[in-house]
Amino acid sequence: MIIQQYFTRNADKKCLKEELEMNQSYDYIIVGSGSAGSILGNRLSADGSKSVLVLEAGRSDYPWDLFIQMPAALMFPAGNPLYDWIYKTDPEPYMDGRRVGHARGKVLGGSSSINGMIYQRGNPMDYERWGADPGMEKWDFAHCLPYFKRLENAVDSPNDDLRGHDGPITLTRGPAVNPLFGAFFEAAEQAGYPRTSDVNSYQQEGFGPFDRHIYNGRRVSASRAYLRPAMKRENLTVLTQAFVTGVNMSGKKATGVTFTRHKKEHVVAAGEVILAGGAINTPQLLQLSGIGDAEHLRSLGIDPVMDLPGVGENLQDHLEAYIQHACPLPVSEQPSLNKLKMPWIGLQWILGRKGPAASSHFEGGGFIRSNDDVDYPNIMYHFLPLAVRYDGKKAKTAHGFQVHVGPMYSDSRGSLKIRSKNPAEHPSMVYNYLSTEQDRREWVEAVRRTREIISKPSLSAYNAGEISPGPSVETDEEILDWVKRDAETALHPCCTAKMGPDSDPMAVVDPDTMKVHGVANLRVVDASAMPYITNGNIHAPVLMLAEKAADLIIGREALAPEKVDFYRHEKDKSKEEAVHA
Repeated sequence: MIIQQYFTRNADKKCLKEELEMNQSYDYIIVGSGSAGSILGNRLSADGSKSVLVLEAGRSDYPWDLFIQMPAALMFPAGNPLYDWIYKTDPEPYMDGRRVGHARGKVLGGSSSINGMIYQRGNPMDYERWGADPGMEKWDFAHCLPYFKRLENAVDSPNDDLRGHDGPITLTRGPAVNPLFGAFFEAAEQAGYPRTSDVNSYQQEGFGPFDRHIYNGRRVSASRAYLRPAMKRENLTVLTQAFVTGVNMSGKKATGVTFTRHKKEHVVAAGEVILAGGAINTPQLLQLSGIGDAEHLRSLGIDPVMDLPGVGENLQDHLEAYIQHACPLPVSEQPSLNKLKMPWIGLQWILGRKGPAASSHFEGGGFIRSNDDVDYPNIMYHFLPLAVRYDGKKAKTAHGFQVHVGPMYSDSRGSLKIRSKNPAEHPSMVYNYLSTEQDRREWVEAVRRTREIISKPSLSAYNAGEISPGPSVETDEEILDWVKRDAETALHPCCTAKMGPDSDPMAVVDPDTMKVHGVANLRVVDASAMPYITNGNIHAPVLMLAEKAADLIIGREALAPEKVDFYRHEKDKSKEEAVHA
């Protein structure tokens, strides 16, 4: 590790010196190389006419780094400072004061280099909701669909016109051949829920295999798909270990950034600065640069440049819990967690990209409506043929399985605020999980619906009893107490610099340009710009947002909207009439 860091550091120093001597100013500086930043680095440098600098605070995503490239190794980067920012919330007021850990990628590719590799667009109704807000008309599903298709290479949906087939992100469908998957899907049908052939196509609602950004047994991160192929371009410079500490301003105009690298401070000028650091780093950097709630900034000794009270507000996320069961038959993947077997499993992957290490094991799941009041699914399931937490802590059983479950569009809202002028100090953030009646009700429904599914006949031969939360958790109050103690973030923070017109006092980003309201030459393109969280993992929506934003920034004609049919649940009108009678 020491040798690796020495060669990396000295190679990066040489690259920095040569580039800054040749080019003190860039047309675009992109802060962050994650899902959005990797796309922008590729698209904005594509025609060769603009100079682009991508700054990444973390290290490189080396092709020999097993923790990044091997799908099953995803549990290792989280909590490791070589890969992870290691954020934590403040004590959550509705979760008995627990501090919830938030892993965020601090590496080339950002969180796309350490996430669970699940690809979910969200429900089309999510984007209908986006597009229904004032000024957001061009973010409805018809306008977003072409950009999803542009980024996708959905190899397992070759004849589906709703999917893309020529994009940089190669997607494969989870094989879900373990018998536990089949039993779980059948149990969901027995509980009254449909099957769906593709949650990213016509019908999200239902159960089936999931798309994953895994190809030939290897992770397909945004940096691998977009940034690395573009790095041979002379007009694109990518610097790792470059921690941006502020956006430089001249009045209300961004002129460049200041960053530290190997304990030295550097100032670089730019025609435009684009923040792509994600829903935590981006609002933090805006506030450090004097853009945010003026009163809060003044209280920290920061002179406000632009009073935008929405910076850091509207914080949203998915909370999830693990419902784990022991399995009496030797069919699960639980033995692959045995440390004595890991060297052989790793060797299988190294030699042939095969075996248990070639999958993240998030190969299938589903989406349901937990009550009749919602128009589209509000609960998501990830099914795993083993019982283990994200941190690698496995259940005490020889064989087991688990369901990750949680509400998808909670109305709980949080906020993020810097604590001081020190860029290295993590911001204060509170999500207010479980703070609303809707949120609490849907959590009780989520656990009860899950237990109904797992109790069905098709799983009876594989079910040796519930390990977590266990039979002692039964009443609504007991369920909520368990969620408070045990639930974790699904790692989907977003919406802290939301898009919206300048007439919206809480909007931060113009939806037609991605420019920060009232500030020249400064844009935001990442999960923080989302107005509402989507129904599923948010990696795919961020990719779509960045593809669309690239056209807006370049001034290229937008892809034509595609108005298509998609599944809409028809409510039972007779029940509604009876309720209102």
